[in-house]
Amino acid sequence: MRKIVLPAVCFLLCMVVSAQTVQRGRIRDFGIRPGIFKPGPLNAITDVPGVRVGQVTLRDGKQVCTGVTAIVPHKGDVFRKKCPAAIYVGNGFGKLAGVTQVRELGNIETPVILTNTLSVAQGIEGVLDYTLLKQGNGSVGSVNAVVGETNDGYLNDIRGRHVKASDVVRAIESAQGGPVEEGCVGAGTGTVCFGWKGGIGTSSRVLPASLGGYTVGVLVQSNYGGVLEIDGVPVGKRLGQYSFRENAEDPEYLMSPDGSCTMVVFTDAPLDARNLERLAKRAMMGLAKTGGIASNGSGDYAIAVSVCPENLIDESKPFYRPVLLQNDAMSPLFEATIEATAEALWNSLFMATDTKGWDGHVVRALPLDRVLEIMKASGR
Repeated sequence: MRKIVLPAVCFLLCMVVSAQTVQRGRIRDFGIRPGIFKPGPLNAITDVPGVRVGQVTLRDGKQVCTGVTAIVPHKGDVFRKKCPAAIYVGNGFGKLAGVTQVRELGNIETPVILTNTLSVAQGIEGVLDYTLLKQGNGSVGSVNAVVGETNDGYLNDIRGRHVKASDVVRAIESAQGGPVEEGCVGAGTGTVCFGWKGGIGTSSRVLPASLGGYTVGVLVQSNYGGVLEIDGVPVGKRLGQYSFRENAEDPEYLMSPDGSCTMVVFTDAPLDARNLERLAKRAMMGLAKTGGIASNGSGDYAIAVSVCPENLIDESKPFYRPVLLQNDAMSPLFEATIEATAEALWNSLFMATDTKGWDGHVVRALPLDRVLEIMKASGR
């Protein structure tokens, strides 16, 4: 039987990384401009009006290498002004909390929280603390916390459950608009992607006025395997690091494609839960453009939310009269979602740095000098 090794271990067995001379940056900083639609001013999920991101990074240089990322839909009370939402499961080897109520009612009522696999309970607890203590929520007896995760247990002492509910509250309360920190931060502090250091990434697209002028923003937590491609170039193969690769020094060794990826898609387009689920499905196509395969052991989830002000849901009123786009208007939003998801995932790799975690484990960052040589040779 062939040995299957987790992606986080693979670089130790199958590669030697030369010293990098290229400073970390986002993919567009190096002249690589994937897609056809233009990004927003920040090229981030916060280009969607009202959306804010807060992150808490937990590192002690020994055991702890994890964190929390919170995406807050708008500046009001999300519980009182719910947002149309949908969740699509690409592969369900994961622990996404809150999925059934979102599917049943077609909305979210809390910020979206990302953390590590064994801290989902603390994610829920933090959302409850934040929501129940808000002014005006004294009679609230049910809250559907949406908490996603990936497993950072190679770099993080995950069994120690170092994330606390107070960290989740802190991430929510610190959320702000503007640029979003990427790479080894928040819920991406200890993640691994294609055997390289993964993390948090974000990107956006703004449709031209002729196609509605809407904005789509994506934030990702990358922690998965496969065969890395960047803007159509088989970078993973050319670097000699990819899932299922046989190692000459150890023919029994194969790099596993397992892992997880959570993709959060926000838009100001007026969509209901049905078309938001269609949008979420396209995030999986963005994952595929990077070489991810949604393997058997991977939890790959896309959460899609509309923050169109006219369609926020106030359940104190007897009727809900949303304004919705026709189905025929969805295709440009699909393309925007695919593009923004793929670029957010590439940004998570480009912005991550070499990381030493618990038990002395080290994961190297994607070697940008070699990547750029490959891209240049391919005409990119």
